Amino acid sequence: MDKKSLSESDISDKYIRPAIVKAGWHTLDQIYAQYPLRAGRVVVRGKTAKRDQSTVLFADFVVFLKPNIPLAVIEAKKSRLSVQAGMQQAINYAELLDVPFSFASNGDGFVFRDATLATGVLEQNLTLDQFPTPQELWARYCKWKGWSAEVQSVAAFDYALATTAKTPRYYQLNAINRTVEAIATGQNRVLLVMATGTGKTYTAFQIIHRLWKSPWRADKPSGQKRILFLADRNILIDQTMVNDFRPFKGAMAKLSPNAKGIERVDEQGAVTVEEVELAVNKTTKLVDKSYEIYLSLYQAVSGTEEEQNIYKQFSPDFFDLIVVDECHRGSADEDSAWREILTYFASATQVGLTATPKETKEISNSDYFGAPLYTYSLKQGIEDGYLAPYKVIRVDMDKDAFGWRPTAGMTDKHGNLIEDRIYTGTDMNRKLVLEKRDEAIAAKITEYLKATDRYAKTIVFCEDIDHAARMRQALSNANADICASKPKYVVQITGDNPEGKRELDNFIDPGKDYPVIATTSKLMSTGVDAQTCKLIVLDQNIKSMTLFKQIIGRGTRLREDLGKTWFTILDFKRATELFADKDFDGEPVQIYEPKGNDPITPPEPPAGQSGAGRPDGPAGPLGPFSGEDGPPPRKYVLGNQVTVAVARERVQYLNAQGQLITESLRDYTRINLTKQYVSLDHFLQAWNDADRKAVLLEELEKHGVLVEALAEEVAASGLTGLDPFDLLLHVAWNMPALTRRERARRVQKRNVFTQYGPTARKVLEALLDKYADEGIAAVESDEVLRVQPLNTLGSPVELVKSFGGRAQYLAALQVLERELYSLSDSPRT
Repeated sequence: MDKKSLSESDISDKYIRPAIVKAGWHTLDQIYAQYPLRAGRVVVRGKTAKRDQSTVLFADFVVFLKPNIPLAVIEAKKSRLSVQAGMQQAINYAELLDVPFSFASNGDGFVFRDATLATGVLEQNLTLDQFPTPQELWARYCKWKGWSAEVQSVAAFDYALATTAKTPRYYQLNAINRTVEAIATGQNRVLLVMATGTGKTYTAFQIIHRLWKSPWRADKPSGQKRILFLADRNILIDQTMVNDFRPFKGAMAKLSPNAKGIERVDEQGAVTVEEVELAVNKTTKLVDKSYEIYLSLYQAVSGTEEEQNIYKQFSPDFFDLIVVDECHRGSADEDSAWREILTYFASATQVGLTATPKETKEISNSDYFGAPLYTYSLKQGIEDGYLAPYKVIRVDMDKDAFGWRPTAGMTDKHGNLIEDRIYTGTDMNRKLVLEKRDEAIAAKITEYLKATDRYAKTIVFCEDIDHAARMRQALSNANADICASKPKYVVQITGDNPEGKRELDNFIDPGKDYPVIATTSKLMSTGVDAQTCKLIVLDQNIKSMTLFKQIIGRGTRLREDLGKTWFTILDFKRATELFADKDFDGEPVQIYEPKGNDPITPPEPPAGQSGAGRPDGPAGPLGPFSGEDGPPPRKYVLGNQVTVAVARERVQYLNAQGQLITESLRDYTRINLTKQYVSLDHFLQAWNDADRKAVLLEELEKHGVLVEALAEEVAASGLTGLDPFDLLLHVAWNMPALTRRERARRVQKRNVFTQYGPTARKVLEALLDKYADEGIAAVESDEVLRVQPLNTLGSPVELVKSFGGRAQYLAALQVLERELYSLSDSPRT
């Protein structure tokens, strides 16, 4: 056997794995081959999406002290390559896994990189027989960390494996292991920043489970550890108890004097209740302190005196660990209710989880918890392929953008005199209700769904409950063809609506078709695991980066098996512009601001308007109106008196480097294409020389020529059915654009296939028809002879033989393409 001829896989199986096993590592629970690191970014092109296979990452081997406690990465290469060839990859993968040991091997030996510098040497060569033992690497690791035996017993404690089918991803491992290690070494305040959809609750479960079962705080007289999990929404507590925290059942209870079971509604409308254990006696209001894990809302502190008395039953040192979910919601604010409970139980170790990394003037996470111990951003999640990328459609309504002022003495539909001032976007649905605006918004949402997927789960975030109720009605009317027989197609899910709240489980259940559209205000902004939500509609004045991140987090989860590969934000409030955070969230894959038939350039604002479309100068008094009839109503309501229309639109895309294109897509295409090809002749030569046009187009896309997006834009101006060839010629060199059908007819008129036999001519004529209908990619497909109408002319073998063989058939295809792309009307020779 020639070792130099072996594949990388053969080298791994025949040389590297045996060497690791010989050093004492167990195959079943310590050696993991092809260990997944990154799933591969989902790339969106027009209405399709696929994973970029070049961004998928697997480590050839990762060795663990025990499951989920990684120690080293081993990267394998073929024998004909240097033993050091895989070292840079191994180092990169080790950094992802937060481990100091890296190995590279070509089957002849190892290069060992020890970032702990245990022997004073960073890298050294080893024979296959010198691979370190698990005990040796663990000892080096612990010495590097400076851990005592007591710390080691906690930091290396087992994960919950038998009770959950989930396998933690690399970033979850890092967050869990770093937190447990920090707490084991005495750190009593920890902050984790993890984007929505990255599994914060599962991460919290593993942290709690390991600390709960480990020897941490084993010196307590009772031998038991008490843990409190705090959240600010009842749905967060309920979902946590029945999902990620279910393994705690029996040791876990909910702290609430008025708690009920968790209601579920089946497709027939029947309501069932899943009971949960309660720690508070409903009659005596006394707390059962025999449980070890308690879950509670923070309102139990900030609520009524009766609720506060629940916590007074606990001594300040009762809890050993407190985990605060969504801690951005004010737990770090000195005046907040959460700060009150954290201060009361100050002796407890406290872990804060948040999706919001930014410090604001309202609150500061790090002021209380300290700097984040670990951060995993939305941007990183999208790049790794664990979160869904997103598109943005920005729509400005005219009365929002340019303002509206009532005529003198104008009254609303209820007869209330309207205060005389300019009303802008911030007033809509707060001070001013325009019913025609509701209808226009509902029409725009419906238009999008009809153009994409009528049954795509959609959340519409409204200003308040009244607005959510009106939008439910407006959307029901806009979708009357469905709602007449399927009334749950659109539902209102708000805190005051028990019927709607009962539909929440059906909305987030991927297996349930209805509801499709949910209108809400605040209830669904956090903690709702809507895995298949494809459309987030923003018609709410969002004043906080925190709230914005929570809202868009409703769409970030990926479910490729159910067709959820990206999501869209339909933004009527420009929130995506106001709260852009490219460092944490990354850039959208597309931003579109639609208006009429002009999809690119926004209209110039009228005189007296700022560039943002808002009136310059003060917008008028915002305080109470002192009219003759007393204070004004909370909102002015106007019906048919005021019409509303879309005001502006513009298109923006991402380039190959992920940066936002702010210029016209046509200009951007022209610039990039002429950078690649110095002249039209140069482009024509490259096009005609390409064996497969799809390969050339794919290469152009990498250089910023977004053909599919450009085709959509050009189609909006009436040019449809174009070949990419004509599309690019038209945009970059201002050539007249021919449709595919026109090109096919020109070839037919030239009568250029007379040298072929009857069957071969029929094949070429059928290929011309196929081109006219589907494009050049269909003609170049290896399967084209197997599909209609060509499969009716004979088998692929028979059709190829009609040309004299495969070489002659391919030559005929070249003739066909040369004639198709000829710029003259006469046959080419």
